[in-house]
Amino acid sequence: MARRIGLTVVLLSLLTLVACAPKSVVVLIPDPDGSVGKVAVSNPGGSQVLQQAGQATFIEDSQHAPQAPVIMEQAEIQRRFGPALAARPLPPEYFFLYFHRNSIELLDTSLAQLPQILKAIKDRGSVDVSVVGHSDTLGNDQYNIRLSRQRAEAVAQRLTAQQVDPKTLEITSHGKRRLLVPTGDQVGEPRNRRVEVTVR
Repeated sequence: MARRIGLTVVLLSLLTLVACAPKSVVVLIPDPDGSVGKVAVSNPGGSQVLQQAGQATFIEDSQHAPQAPVIMEQAEIQRRFGPALAARPLPPEYFFLYFHRNSIELLDTSLAQLPQILKAIKDRGSVDVSVVGHSDTLGNDQYNIRLSRQRAEAVAQRLTAQQVDPKTLEITSHGKRRLLVPTGDQVGEPRNRRVEVTVR
């Protein structure tokens, strides 16, 4: 059994599925951003922890403990698991768009990001885009919930005006409940006045 202590669990599951007789093998692969988590591989015979990119353990059967980790060469990883690696979905792309105070008007720097978002949607053929509005802590809860929703809808309208199918957009908002920069109440923090767009 492989138990995740960090990142890369989906890929490890794929690698375990494609591992063939006479031995099973689990290899720790970095995430797309290069970060490496940990995975514990265990069975009734014992366990091993993988915590370095390319580390692998081989398992004879359920009664024998996984072998001591070794580094598997990249060429061997590709030979064994190339199809599984190629089948991985692209990681999501994240965009942060910021707004003028008490407004649904985007800052110029954020307006300039819209072509990048549209390109990401087009290049991926994405049918899953989340648009999530947020506010700073100025004003009361009801005001901020409404404002953050209006911000998300304003961004969604800009996307659909550029031929993005509205059915592919999930529009939500959180008001001031999920601050990017923690502050006290009634603080006008510019980085909290945002819409987060995730393209999958």
